[in-house]
Amino acid sequence: MRSEMQVDVDSSHRSGAVTLTTDFGTRDHYVGAMKGVIATLAPRVTVFDITHGIPEFDVSEGAFAIAQAYRFYPLGTVHVVVVDPGVGSVRRPIAVAAEGHIFIAPDNGVLSQVLESAESFEARMLAFRHGHGSLSHTFHGRDLFAPAGARLAAGLSFDEIGDRVSDPSLLPPVAVARGAGRVLHVDGFGNVVTSFREGDLPERTGLEVGFVTVRLRSTSYATVPEGQLFLISGSSGYVEVSLNRGSAADALGVRAGAPVTLSAARGATVCDQSANETS
Repeated sequence: MRSEMQVDVDSSHRSGAVTLTTDFGTRDHYVGAMKGVIATLAPRVTVFDITHGIPEFDVSEGAFAIAQAYRFYPLGTVHVVVVDPGVGSVRRPIAVAAEGHIFIAPDNGVLSQVLESAESFEARMLAFRHGHGSLSHTFHGRDLFAPAGARLAAGLSFDEIGDRVSDPSLLPPVAVARGAGRVLHVDGFGNVVTSFREGDLPERTGLEVGFVTVRLRSTSYATVPEGQLFLISGSSGYVEVSLNRGSAADALGVRAGAPVTLSAARGATVCDQSANETS
């Protein structure tokens, strides 16, 4: 059960690592500028890129990406997440301590999946005094989020970051309800990651995605004929719709946010021969 409460974040146990997750892409200078600010304020900190390929303005995809990746970094890592279509508006900048990590982000729901799975968390308003230089209207990633992340990674006390926040913004829950879920993510291979867990699918049921019902299940890509849609439990812990040697998303015409529904039991086929590849 997710709860908001005070969380002990000892500044002496910071990992010295900062991660970056953005929708900036790599064409422009934005990511480089953020890294430059971090290097200036905390030269001993190591910066890691989780991804800069979040679809532009897609807060839900950002929420999925950081929730999938953060736990593989050492405790005490600071994660800067910038998918910020509301930059320059009244949306709050926040810092959140959860599961032994610290997250810096706009308060627009991009931390929803982290908070949903956390046993407890503490959220604080990110005070503008922790920025670097003048605050622009359009680039808080460089002027506020990256500097605050650098200062926290270098040992700034979490208590000093700003006032407590009791109501961080949340997106609709990921959990499946009454057999209805949604597409959480489409990866670079076109695998369609749904909000269904393996336990949400009784035997001989399927999933309806993009007006197509997929019933075939497999534990590997190689055991399914090329061009065949099938269900597989992916590395994210969610059931994915995949297409061997092709893009399931293109075949189904779906993207993140599309509805996914449980299809009634029928003669489902199960292929369960070899271990699945990572997806």
